[in-house]
Amino acid sequence: MTQYFQIHPQNPQARLIRQAVEIVRSGGVIAYPTDSSYALGCHIGDKAAMERIRRIRALDDRHDFTLVCRDLTEVALYARVGNADYRILRASTPGPYTFILPATREVPRRLQNPRRRTIGLRIPAHAIVQALLADLAEPLMSVTLILPGEELPLAEPQEIRERLEHQLDLVVDGGNCGWEPTTVVELNDGVARVTRSGKGDTGPFMARLPE
Repeated sequence: MTQYFQIHPQNPQARLIRQAVEIVRSGGVIAYPTDSSYALGCHIGDKAAMERIRRIRALDDRHDFTLVCRDLTEVALYARVGNADYRILRASTPGPYTFILPATREVPRRLQNPRRRTIGLRIPAHAIVQALLADLAEPLMSVTLILPGEELPLAEPQEIRERLEHQLDLVVDGGNCGWEPTTVVELNDGVARVTRSGKGDTGPFMARLPE
């Protein structure tokens, strides 16, 4: 049966955060709130949990997962970040952005874009996510919680519980966090290319496009 934790969105209860992290470490799949929408997450090294997420979302093996990181130090472990890219990341994180960067050898091959060898990374500005990542001490492997045949993510934790009972190990109820997806930005040596407009402001990146 799916567990259900009501966690305060500004002051997360440490006991519940620890329990949620133990579920992740033991191979669980969780639904959790971010600064853009609810997401599905699991341990970065757990292939079985990743396949469970694929089944829930009805994803093929070409769909890219995102690594949700605590800070820029973690980002630099999993992506090759030049000085110009680092300045952009520092100015834009934490926030509702997913950045596409060249992957390092630390990233499992199954998480990389098979053609370009890139990885999506983000640093959400959400207290629950930051608490989870601090206790976990590594990124969450994640995708947005959009169910098959639907266009928008689920926004209500009670609805997530009702619709995904027995498919998830945990629903983290942090309240309604909205349904707008992240803005996706590809970075290449300081050149930013917006590939999806979402919650994050695209203005700073559009100004960096080459003429």
